[in-house]
Amino acid sequence: MKLGLIREGKNPPDKRVVFTPIQCKELLEQYPEIDLVVQSSPNRCFPDADYKEQGIKVVEDVSDRAVLMGVKEVPIEQLIPNKTYFFFSHTIKKQPYNRDLLRAVLDKNIRLIDYERLTNDDNERLIGFGRHAGIVGAHNGVKIYGKKTGAFSLPDAHSSTDFNELKEVYKKTKFSNFKVVNTGNGKVAYGAIETLKAMGIKEVNKEDFSLNSFDYPVYTHLKYADMYRHFQHHEFDKDDFYRNPSHYYADFKPFYQNADIFINGIFWANDGPVYFTNEDMRQEDFNIKVIADVTCDIAPLSSVPCTLRATVIGDDVMGYDPITEKEVPPYGENTIEVMSVDNLPNELPRDAATEFGKVMTSVIIPELLKVTESMVLKRASIAQNGQLTEPYFYLSDYVS
Repeated sequence: MKLGLIREGKNPPDKRVVFTPIQCKELLEQYPEIDLVVQSSPNRCFPDADYKEQGIKVVEDVSDRAVLMGVKEVPIEQLIPNKTYFFFSHTIKKQPYNRDLLRAVLDKNIRLIDYERLTNDDNERLIGFGRHAGIVGAHNGVKIYGKKTGAFSLPDAHSSTDFNELKEVYKKTKFSNFKVVNTGNGKVAYGAIETLKAMGIKEVNKEDFSLNSFDYPVYTHLKYADMYRHFQHHEFDKDDFYRNPSHYYADFKPFYQNADIFINGIFWANDGPVYFTNEDMRQEDFNIKVIADVTCDIAPLSSVPCTLRATVIGDDVMGYDPITEKEVPPYGENTIEVMSVDNLPNELPRDAATEFGKVMTSVIIPELLKVTESMVLKRASIAQNGQLTEPYFYLSDYVS
């Protein structure tokens, strides 16, 4: 198995890696049938020298590799024909900005395996950076709120070595009273909760959150069943919701009336319910001041209508004027601040890469080395032999 770790070509450059240097060494010790090289890169959180120190070959040319692994989308001009690629393609929701990428994958006869679609037999995701996206998303949301109100100050996450360093900062920070609503059923939401707990923010149930005031910062955690309701019978049915998300609405008004910070960590289907509308945001009872949109679905295909674009690390916040419905400079008197960085784990790349590599080594690499066909990899293969695979035929009109 000739395996290559490719450099990240998308701009701005991503610092994350699929395997850390030590994990590469352990991988070769555990699986001697693997021939692994690392493509030289000036941008990784682990420099080339760290890989060389572990005895890993660092090269410029990876065209002799059968399987190539990266993190973010590979630029079209860097795709090598007739290879198997692993990366986050961001195509399964018909994202317009990656239409040409998927076309190129088909034209170049590439087998594209998307990390986002690596699932077990129960359709549960096996791998991802969701936890660290949630960790950083919550940090950024609270940081921006502190700057907007002038009540406290936090550093940028990317200026810290790791999450443990941020935790030490939290211990020394006196947070003001604020209320956070955090949504999601998965790793993003629970990663956000890790940060909120590390800050000493107390959890309250949704009823107390909506009805009571507190003299200390609090958060509430909403899962699907806590806010989604059927238009006719006003109940929540999980199986029906997954089949027919357009039949449901979000009962979110009690939370946008009371929250100061909104952390959005729910996967959203294009026909799913929105939390609130542009009109809602213009009302006097809309209280949210900062939105940390970790999902970063761009309006109009978004559950958050003010996520107009992805913000970037180092310039992570934009102002939104609910009257004009346009982006304005942040931190204005009547602006709502929106944080919508689409590569949040890149702010803590060493932590994120270490966790990602552990799952890749223990779960995905054995699937890749199977003599018989791996159903895990089959389910995640969007394209193969120059065609969309059967589960992804729905993308045919997207690429045609």
